[in-house]
Amino acid sequence: MPNRRNIPKPAARRLSLYLRELASRLEAGEETVSSKALGRSLGLTDAQVRKDLALFGQFGHPGRGYAVNDLVVSLRRIMGRDREWRACLVGAGNIGRALISYDRFRREGFRIAAVFDADPAAAGKDVGGGLKIRKMSDLPSVVAELGITIGVIAVPREAAQQVADALVAAGVKGILNFAPRRIEVREGIAIMSVDFTVALEQIAFQIAFGTDAEGEDEEEADEGPDDAEAPTRG
Repeated sequence: MPNRRNIPKPAARRLSLYLRELASRLEAGEETVSSKALGRSLGLTDAQVRKDLALFGQFGHPGRGYAVNDLVVSLRRIMGRDREWRACLVGAGNIGRALISYDRFRREGFRIAAVFDADPAAAGKDVGGGLKIRKMSDLPSVVAELGITIGVIAVPREAAQQVADALVAAGVKGILNFAPRRIEVREGIAIMSVDFTVALEQIAFQIAFGTDAEGEDEEEADEGPDDAEAPTRG
């Protein structure tokens, strides 16, 4: 397995696209798929598909393509999807409650095991899914007790950095940030930010200019200073 630092970020993100497409084909009863067919369904070239998958091993057979079931199993293992991941959510507002009620997280192996909020009056309130809001002061002990590795931030932008610092101090290994700002974490902490406004702006841009934001220059553009992921604190 190559070093994680040597994997281009766009290639890593495309693994999720490959996995979803392959899972759909598996459900449809397909046993094999070519790189050309897989790429066509995702708007990619067959060369790009082969290049991406070759980063993680040898999966296909010349003239026969990829065994769909075997590739699904391999990609799930590579992506850590072959086990359950426990997450905690910080922020029980509108976005937080929507995330709690999103049942697909659990079906895909991601379980929100605890919910926290900075409002003392919210402590103890039922938020569904058998979860009650906990106080922020309980964060370190709950993360350790439940084996939580992922923290989800759904708080106002001005509180996001403080929450991220608390999650890292509590021992989480990765953060999914829904607050509309970049946050910094120390090296070694995985982080992904989701900004709905930026996503809508990109849609508006594509409509206005009639372009596809994920063009052939994606590999180079991803490494620039405007990368969507937050920087690490060294």
